Amino acid sequence: MEPLEQVVAGIIREHPEYHSLLEDEEHALREDFPPERGEPNPFLHMSMHIAVHEQLATDRPPGIVAIYHSLLPRFSSPQDLEHRMMECLADVLWAAERGESMPDETAYLECVKRIA
Repeated sequence: MEPLEQVVAGIIREHPEYHSLLEDEEHALREDFPPERGEPNPFLHMSMHIAVHEQLATDRPPGIVAIYHSLLPRFSSPQDLEHRMMECLADVLWAAERGESMPDETAYLECVKRIA
C-alpha cells in the first residue's frame, strides 16, 4: 500500500464502530449524516484523523510534532490524543470558515498546548 493508504487503513482499523458501514459501499455512499441526528459523520471523523497524521508527518504547523510528543504520555493512546487535537482543529477551521480567512496556526498550536 501507498503511505497514505496505510494511514487510512490504520485509522479504519482503530474505528471498529465504522466497519459495518464501510463494508456496505452502497449504503455508505447514500448515507447522510445530518447534525440533527446527533451522530458523528464517520467520514469527517476519519478525515480529521488523516489531517492530524499529515500534520505530524510534515510538522505543519511548525512545532506540532514536539507538542504532540510532550502530550502523548498523558493519554491512554495516540488515538485519544488525536481526538482532542481534532477538537482544536475543528474550532480553528470553523473560525476560518466564519471569518473567510486562512486557519490560524498559532491559535491551533495554543489550543493543542492547553490539552491536558
